[in-house]
This record gives sequence, structure tokens and C-alpha cells, in this order.
Amino acid sequence: MAFIKNMLDKMKPTFSEGGKLSAFGSLFDAAETFFYVPSETAKVRGAQIHDAIDSKRSIFFVVIALIPAILFGMWNIGYQHSLAIGCTDDCCGVFGQFLYGLAVMLPKIIVSYVVGLGIEVAIAQWKKEEVHEGFFVTGMLIPMIVPVNCPLWIIAIATAFAVVFAKEVFGGTGMNIFNPALVTRAFLFFAYPAMMSGDKVWVNEKYMDCINGTVDGFSCATPLGQLAAGEPVTYSAMDTIIGTIPGSIGETSFIAIMIGAVILIWAGIASWKIILSTFVGGALMAFFLRYDGAQNFEWWEQLTVGGFAFGAVFMATDPVTGCRVEAGKWIYGFLIGVMAIVIRVLNPGFPEGMMLAILLMNVFAPLIDYCFVQANIKKRAKRAIVK
Repeated sequence: MAFIKNMLDKMKPTFSEGGKLSAFGSLFDAAETFFYVPSETAKVRGAQIHDAIDSKRSIFFVVIALIPAILFGMWNIGYQHSLAIGCTDDCCGVFGQFLYGLAVMLPKIIVSYVVGLGIEVAIAQWKKEEVHEGFFVTGMLIPMIVPVNCPLWIIAIATAFAVVFAKEVFGGTGMNIFNPALVTRAFLFFAYPAMMSGDKVWVNEKYMDCINGTVDGFSCATPLGQLAAGEPVTYSAMDTIIGTIPGSIGETSFIAIMIGAVILIWAGIASWKIILSTFVGGALMAFFLRYDGAQNFEWWEQLTVGGFAFGAVFMATDPVTGCRVEAGKWIYGFLIGVMAIVIRVLNPGFPEGMMLAILLMNVFAPLIDYCFVQANIKKRAKRAIVK
């Protein structure tokens, strides 16, 4: 590591103001802080929060927590493709299925990072600021919440829209109101609905004609798609827990997502209060609607299908767009769970309600924080008067 440090120190004057490559100073700063914690200290007076980990390191912990869902999602891409084409060759074994999924997933990750980071670097250089680290997570989340058959050019457009209009116009990382990854999915859902719904979007259509007759009769609708269409659900409870079902790349395996949740909670990155309250809210509403006869799913099955678990763990816990007051986190998560099930069950036009529920609560998160802060101020004021 000393070699890298010495190399960066020698290169720094070239990228500093007045250097030959000062135009790329923000990009060099991003690379330098990737390897080392910045030596600068805050110049702002007043109270400061002291912690052993900075924002970049917390971001990397989130990426680590995403790895189980990413790896399983890659294998599931190949597995669903094998089912679609009726493949029984050795190339359709576990390793072959994973390699196929990697080949499908990798271009999406590259497009997401190239477009998103490219825009952020350009804006940071224009504003003469450092490159914000938030997109390291957003760039990985975006490929994980889109269908496997979503074209790359659409991902590029949606990513650019989210970075510019859901993040940079508000001032960049830490200032945005809405979760950029969810804005990307919302943009895709409303601008290109045919690419986000239907049976064919869950299997790579490039190879759908490999076996004549077999694929034409193959249905790969998601459990939520079948539920919205009033059809019987053809997947077992174990399928939904393990994740051997069609769906967005990173949100099918409940087990892989829960492993990520354990990592985030253990590292102190994500709020366990938001995660737990989201599941409690979803469970109670699903139980009520099941009892009322509005759905055919068991209450706990609603928590294992679609993007509910993924949203609760990786989206609702976003520290920028979620509640920051500890007591408010219980209400914030609970309402996300309730709204997700209500939208998903009572409105067949939106079979996946988690996206809209989190975006809606992103709007109300500041209000929840404000109410708790004001209540605390009044409580302290009364205590001072009594004394």
C-alpha cells in the first residue's frame, strides 16, 4: 500500500489547481479517497459527529451486503433461461448458469456506472467539488431492480434522468429528497411500461428461438404478476424464500437479502428499526387483507415475493431520504410496509407496491422528523419551566 500512496502523492500536483490535468481533479480526488481516508478536517465551527468510519467506507459496506443478492441473481438469470429453453446440457449446470447470468448482468452494471459516474464527475468538475460517493451504491442497485431483458439504452436514459433530476438538482449526495435508484425504476415503469411488465421481460429474449415450440408455450410471470392477473400462483413457498422465481435481478432470494440485512445491521450502517417496522407493517396489513378476502397469498408470502424484502433492507434504510429521528424510524418503516401491501393488493395496475410506497414516504420523512423534534423541544421547554 505504500507504493500506491507514494504514486498518488507524486501525481497529486499534476491534478491540483494549476496542474496540467487540473480539469480531472475531481476524478483524481475520487480515486485517492477510494484508497485512503482524507487528511483534511472539517473547517465548520460548532458540534461535530466523530465516528471511526466515513461515508465512503459505509458505502462500501452496503456494496458488500449486496454481494449475496448479486451472486444469486446472476445464477437465477441462467437458471430461468435454462427453464425457458428446456436446456439439459452440461452448459446448463450451476456454473454454466452463473456464467450466463454474469454475461447478462455485467453490461447492465457497466452502463449504470459509466453513465451515472460520468455525469457526477462532469458536474463535480464543473462545480469544482469532490465526487460524491453515493453513486457507488446506486450504480449497483439500478441493475438489480430492473428486469433481466431491459435494454441497455433504456437503463442509460433512466440512470441519467435519476442522477440529474433526483439528485444533482437538489445539490448532490446528502441533499436529495428521493432515492435515486427508485426514481430510476419509477422512470422506467411509467416511461417504458412494456419493458417492466409482462412474461417475456424476465427471460433474455435473445435466445428465445433456440428451441422451436418450447419457449413459445413457456410462461415466466412473477408471483405478483399472477396474483394481479387473478391467476393461481404456481410457485411454492420454498421457491419464493430461496429465490428460484422470475423477477428483478437482485430481489428474488429472500435468504440472500436477509444475509445482506445482517451485514448492514452488524456494521451499524442500516437501521434495524426501519427494517423490522417495515416487515411488521407489511405483515399486519397482509394478514388483514388475507382475512378480508382481498388476496390469495398468505400474509408471510407477501413479505418474500417481489421487491418487498429488498426494498425494506436496501431502499427504505437509505440514511439520506429516510427518517433520521430514532423514534420516527418506527413510524416511517411501518407506513412503508402498510402502503406497499395496500398498493400491491388493492390496485392490480401496480402489482409491485414497494417502489411507490418508499417514494411516498420519502416525501413524508422530513415531516415525521419535524414532528418528533418539535415534540422534544416542547417537552424540554416544559421541563425547564418546572425547574
